[in-house]
Amino acid sequence: MINKQLLLPTLLASLVLAGCSSSPSKRYSIDDDIAPDAPISVDHIEDATPQYEPYSLGGNSNYTLRGESYTIIKEPKGFKQEGQASWYGKKFHGHLTSNGEIYDMYSMTAAHKELPIPSYVKVTNKDNGKTTVVRVNDRGPFHPGRIIDLSYAAALKLDVIRTGTANVAIEVISVDRPTQTHKQEALPKFVVQVASSKHQDRVETLAQDLSQKLSVKSYVNSASDIHRVFLGPFNDYMLTQKALEQVKELGYTSAFIKSH
Repeated sequence: MINKQLLLPTLLASLVLAGCSSSPSKRYSIDDDIAPDAPISVDHIEDATPQYEPYSLGGNSNYTLRGESYTIIKEPKGFKQEGQASWYGKKFHGHLTSNGEIYDMYSMTAAHKELPIPSYVKVTNKDNGKTTVVRVNDRGPFHPGRIIDLSYAAALKLDVIRTGTANVAIEVISVDRPTQTHKQEALPKFVVQVASSKHQDRVETLAQDLSQKLSVKSYVNSASDIHRVFLGPFNDYMLTQKALEQVKELGYTSAFIKSH
């Protein structure tokens, strides 16, 4: 009988190469990474919100790639680094990241060689002064001099798409583990923002339809005459990711995950 406890770490370790833009593989439908054919605006996509998350089972073991050994940083608080940022997009969209999540080029995520997964990182483009916050959930990049691979959305916000790479400074944003007394209410929750509109009746109808089709909770939040449809909240990021993929398959390609 197969020992599943031994099999799981082996399987997850194999995902280290799955999402990194610097590790070509025949598993991808296109050879060279490119931007989406019809890119959507990322103005509505908010920075990742730093919060306490336990480290993932996958993607957090020390590893060796192309003769180089990489040691995961166990205590990243205060970690800072400078170097070049690159980005990855359509080629890897929909494929597994190093910890088994689905890479979404419209989420505010990134890849780093040694930071624990997940980590939250403030990225500053030293060439133009723009900043953003991303959630590290992947491994890479493995080109000399490059320290972080940004999702398409994050790279667009920092104006890295136009230049291809940029000189950046990164800084880990650490969030302490909640105390036992407040642990239940302090655990992270996530929602999927599906769409927004000035027409409240349409938004409410959409929320009801999606709730029935996907068998998930939904609600409408209204502010400044704008009505937004949300799915959730979810306590589990993987369940949130699943809901995001389902709603995108229904045609709502600009949907994205945010903290609740």
